[in-house]
Amino acid sequence: MGVNLTPIIVKKEVDLWELRGKVIAVDGNGELYQFLALIRMPDGTPLKDPKGNVTSHLVGLLYRTTRLISEYGMKLIFVFDGKPPELKEKELQKRREIKERYKAEYELALAEGDLRKAFSKAVMTSRLTSSMIEDAKILLSLLGIPYVQAPSEGEAQASYMVKRGDAWATGSKDYDSLLFGTPRLARFITLSGKEFLPSKGKFRPLKPEIIEKDEILRNYGITHEQLVDISILIGTDFNDGVKGIGPKKALSLIKEHGCIENLPDEIKDKLEGFGEIRKIYLQPEVTENYSISFGKVDEKGLIKFLCEEKGFSQKRVESAIERMGSLWNLGIYFFLP
Repeated sequence: MGVNLTPIIVKKEVDLWELRGKVIAVDGNGELYQFLALIRMPDGTPLKDPKGNVTSHLVGLLYRTTRLISEYGMKLIFVFDGKPPELKEKELQKRREIKERYKAEYELALAEGDLRKAFSKAVMTSRLTSSMIEDAKILLSLLGIPYVQAPSEGEAQASYMVKRGDAWATGSKDYDSLLFGTPRLARFITLSGKEFLPSKGKFRPLKPEIIEKDEILRNYGITHEQLVDISILIGTDFNDGVKGIGPKKALSLIKEHGCIENLPDEIKDKLEGFGEIRKIYLQPEVTENYSISFGKVDEKGLIKFLCEEKGFSQKRVESAIERMGSLWNLGIYFFLP
């Protein structure tokens, strides 16, 4: 879910064309979850192959990714989560419980024949399995798009890659990359220009956003470490935060007291283990043992994997192949400037 920094974020809305030629390290798990949530039948059922395996994530990965690359000239690297920190288990359990609740509500809405309500509930029930991730990696390889396997949090690894200069920005809906130290975050890199709000059962318009970490720090006169402390006060994937303290109040408290250690005891005592949470963000587990290179599309491999094994339309797959192939033919699809 990430940390809610929206009220204090300094952002710049951009057009997708402004990201042309930019290398973006994408939160792979986050992207797949979005595809699983929204690419569904009108009754909320996810797309499936002839064997009953979910393919919504592959549909999104194939069609949206190839269009972002071919039509907008982006260079995407997908970064996948590894083993989560132990402190994240509570959050993961909470997510599992929420999915179960929405699953029951979805089935009830379906039984009542309320398809609109059923769809709004279904988007919150998505489960990303290890086999789905492996299929996504196979598809990316066949498309010639690089991916990196993180040892732990994917956004931490993506942020590390940006700091090293291997990417221009991290790509994620969440703000966690800023806490992991990314210099730059790109949000809402979407073709539809809209986001579905399950609670309201409708879409809202979106524009891509670029957020510069240093601009936020300069704007409020704080350090990266203080931004992390502000987030811990609000609540992160690793703690619940302090009830009644939102982004603006957390900012005020940290600016006044400097750090969590100096906060009044009645606040500090509610932040058990904050030092360990800090360490996750400031000293994340990452690897420099990765290789990034773009390759040509494996046309035969794609047809076999998507059409013969996953039941995709050959005509649509061939269109995606043509989009990607045209970049090589024009000699403009190369890596790192």
